[in-house]
Amino acid sequence: MLNPNTLVILRKNKKMLINALISIFERDLNKLIVEIELYKNEDHLWIVDKNIANSAGNLTLHLVGNINTFIGKEIGKTNYVRDRDLEFSQKNVPRADLRQKVTDTIKVVKHALINVKQEDLEKEYPIVVFKEKMTTGYFLIHLATHLTYHLGQINYHRRLID
Repeated sequence: MLNPNTLVILRKNKKMLINALISIFERDLNKLIVEIELYKNEDHLWIVDKNIANSAGNLTLHLVGNINTFIGKEIGKTNYVRDRDLEFSQKNVPRADLRQKVTDTIKVVKHALINVKQEDLEKEYPIVVFKEKMTTGYFLIHLATHLTYHLGQINYHRRLID
């Protein structure tokens, strides 16, 4: 059985996890804005070439849709409605609109996660996303790494295409 001091440390570590996740999402979403701005030619955000399946613009729309669905809607209880197909088919969204969507997503993440309680991290995530159930804490870590993965793709796309 855990002693009370151990429980206090565990509670603090869970709060540290939420704070770290908020910080990571905010950092990487702000870096996404920087990447979008670094394209010298705005049209290059939408280029696919050779083995590049997704443009930076579509990956941005995908990240916005993903985070607004799984954090905003499910955790923050927003009314976000996702159109995943459109995330990959829509083209030529102005850079300013992409930037605004990402900025709005930062606000959604902060609002949703600031209200997550320590015990919520250990609860089952409200929907089955993959083929098996997982905790909310596990899925939040997955979402942060998913963002980082696509952010790296966007960075590479920019350096390759632009």
